[in-house]
Amino acid sequence: MREINVAEIEKAVRELCIEANLYLPDDLEKCIECSAQKERSPVGKNVFDDIIRNISVAKEEVIPICQDCGMAVVFMEIGQDVHFVGGDLKDSVNKGVAQGYTEGRLRCSVVGDPLERVNTNNNTPAVIHLDVCTGDKVKITVAPKGFGSENMSQLKMMTPSVTVDEIVDWVVGVCAQAGSNPCPPIVIGVGIGGDFEQCAYLAKKALCRSVSVRNPKPLYRDLEERILGQINKLGIGPQGFGGTQTCLAVNIEQAPTHIAGLPVSVNVGCHVTRHAQRII
Repeated sequence: MREINVAEIEKAVRELCIEANLYLPDDLEKCIECSAQKERSPVGKNVFDDIIRNISVAKEEVIPICQDCGMAVVFMEIGQDVHFVGGDLKDSVNKGVAQGYTEGRLRCSVVGDPLERVNTNNNTPAVIHLDVCTGDKVKITVAPKGFGSENMSQLKMMTPSVTVDEIVDWVVGVCAQAGSNPCPPIVIGVGIGGDFEQCAYLAKKALCRSVSVRNPKPLYRDLEERILGQINKLGIGPQGFGGTQTCLAVNIEQAPTHIAGLPVSVNVGCHVTRHAQRII
C-alpha cells in the first residue's frame, strides 16, 4: 500500500489548472497549424493567423489563452493500492482549483447555485470524476471547460434501430446548429453507448484524448474520419467566417449498452480544448 498525502494532490491540481489555461497540448497546437495550411478561404486563413498568434502571446505574456477559463473538470484514475492521508481527497482537489484560479489570475466563472447565481469567487466546486484502477499511482487530468462550447453540446437517446448514417447525420447536425457559437475550429467528443449519464461522460472524456490518436477499433476510427469530413463540408469555417476547416478532430469513445438503447452524445470543444495531466 502506497500512502499519498492529499497535499500533493492539492499542489498538482493547482499547477495543472494554471498550465491548462496557459498552454495548449502540443498535438492540438500542431493540429491547428496544420489546419491553417489546409484552409482555402482567405478570410479563414487570416482568422487562423490570429488564433496562432493568440496562442503565442499567451505563452509569451503568461496569460490565459481564452478569457473563459472554464469550469474545472478533474478526472482522477486512482490505483487501488493507494491510500490517501492528511485529509479529504475531494477537499484537496477543490483547494487546488481555488488556489490555481485565484493565484493564477484565472477568471472565476462558477456560481454556487444554478438559480441563485452567486459567484463562488474561486471557481469551485470542480466537477470531479474518480475512477479506481490497478496499481499504486494517481493520474490527474484537469480539463477547464468553457461554456460557449459546452452550451452547444447535446445528448440523444437513440434506439438500436438507428443506422450509422443516422448517427453521423445527427452528430453533424449538432455541429451545424452550433455554428459559430463554440469558437470553431472545434474539437468534437462523441460518446456512444452506456446509459444516459455514462454516455455524456464518455463524450467529455473523449475531448481529453490526444487529437492525434484515433480510436483503436477500425469501426469507430473510420467513423471519426467520416464525421470529421462531413463537419468540414458545412462551410462554417474558423470563428464562423466561412471556410473549409470547421473541425480539428473527432474523438469517439464507446461503451456497452442495454439491448433496448443506443445513447449518443456530443460534447463540443472550442479550438482551445484544454487539458493537462500529471501522474503522482
